Amino acid sequence: MSRLRTTLAGGLAAALAFAGVLVAAPTGAHAATASFAKVQDWGGGYEARFTVRNDTSTTITSWRVEFDLPTGSTLGSYWDALLTSSGNRHTFTNRSWNGTLTAGATTTFGFIVNGSGTPTNCTVNGGSCTGGGAGDTQPPSVPTNLRATATTSSSISLAWNASTDNVAVTGYDVYRGGALATTVTGTTATIGGLSPSTSYSVSVRARDAAGNTSAQTGALTVTTAAGGGSGGTPAATNGQLRVCGVQLCNRFGRPIQLRGMSTHGIQWYSQCVNNASLDALATDWNADVLRISMYIQEGGYETNPRLFTDRVHDYIERATARGMYAIVDWHMLTPGDPHHNLARARTFFTEIAQRHKDKTNILYEIANEPNGVSWSSIKSYAEQIIPVIRAQDPDGVVLVGTRAWSSLGLSEGSSETEIISNPVNATNIMYTFHFYAASHGTSYLNALSRAADRLPIFVTEFGTQTASGDGANDFARAQEYLDLMATKKISWVNWNFSDDFRSGAVFTTGTCNGSSYTGTGVLKPAGIWIRDRIRTPDNFPTS
Repeated sequence: MSRLRTTLAGGLAAALAFAGVLVAAPTGAHAATASFAKVQDWGGGYEARFTVRNDTSTTITSWRVEFDLPTGSTLGSYWDALLTSSGNRHTFTNRSWNGTLTAGATTTFGFIVNGSGTPTNCTVNGGSCTGGGAGDTQPPSVPTNLRATATTSSSISLAWNASTDNVAVTGYDVYRGGALATTVTGTTATIGGLSPSTSYSVSVRARDAAGNTSAQTGALTVTTAAGGGSGGTPAATNGQLRVCGVQLCNRFGRPIQLRGMSTHGIQWYSQCVNNASLDALATDWNADVLRISMYIQEGGYETNPRLFTDRVHDYIERATARGMYAIVDWHMLTPGDPHHNLARARTFFTEIAQRHKDKTNILYEIANEPNGVSWSSIKSYAEQIIPVIRAQDPDGVVLVGTRAWSSLGLSEGSSETEIISNPVNATNIMYTFHFYAASHGTSYLNALSRAADRLPIFVTEFGTQTASGDGANDFARAQEYLDLMATKKISWVNWNFSDDFRSGAVFTTGTCNGSSYTGTGVLKPAGIWIRDRIRTPDNFPTS
């Protein structure tokens, strides 16, 4: 059953988080429990989830969860339930497919709250959610050994020793200067969006399943690293990007070139996207941009939309904390018709754009590699998805895939002229081009050169190998492409930041099982080659 999401008024931005509160109904003919959890908390709002469980020995055929939200907190979007509201009182009831619960079975529904207030006066199927009992009132112990593990010019990475609890610790609230910065489930956190060479006071408290919280740790003062220019990082220096003519321009209206890496499919290689690897990408490789490659099929988004959407949210936050741009890659590939996933794309990009609309480092790649379909069909898809993004984020640059695996049509016998003569009816967009140096020779190189004079082009994927991402590297041909892209300020992203066995994966096999990602000792030849070219100094005009 596909996830149904309904949207109410209200906006949000995000940082990864988790916290939980358990509330239980008294037993009876239709007794159930309803577990409330904050899935993500960004200070000014949060994503919540209720888990409804049938605690009777017989099947129940419906459920109803009611609660109040305090003044100043309002509901936003919600999913997997029906909602009616009267003032601050909100009633969620089951959908047609999730009302029947056998003994011990569970189901979930979720929603967004704008504000910090949590549900009160909760009932489930008419019974008090607290059941009239005292419940668990013992708070967790205070976390110990709070310490800084890394700093950049815009972020602080923290770690601490775990708390204990009579039931279970479910999360930790991390504070910066007395204000909630993020909430996490583990014992590490990164706080981003900071200024260089600035001291910050941070502390942490633990939370258990009943909502009891420990005292905060003693304050720890951490100073961010020095930064150059306007904040030091690529995203801080360049700010909100926009398309000017056929170029990608920064907040000063000057053309720039971004250079960076694409993840492999995050359903396969999420272990390669972690704090240590991203620290290396940002500070050892000096990358400007991370492309987050979320496959739709092949075990990707369609199998668990909530999991993969949350994973993309997480990676966006991690890239943001390190001052990199983030390309959200809707990695449709097979089937090659983007309309096949149109409904999924609407749902996904609505949430992504709504949550991150206030960030200035997000680019939306709406169709990775369309294939087997006409340009007019791709154009039709783009003209349906771009307004979905624009309704939430009017400023973000949108990247549109091109015909024949984003080859500008060449791999299916066409050329860039079909786009020039029939462009997408939208502004602030770029067209994507993909190449693999050992497969795509002079005709593709020349097409890229011609197209870049007429169209805004972003190379969102390329490799030094064959189009399979494997085989021998053709560094000479790849350098021809890089020279052209430098001359014309065409931004590019290399495939791929993983330890896959193929030659196009930059890390040697097994690297992502460890914790070291810096230097060249963990890199394959293609990784050494591309790292050297990403590390060369950027030329970001700031006047």
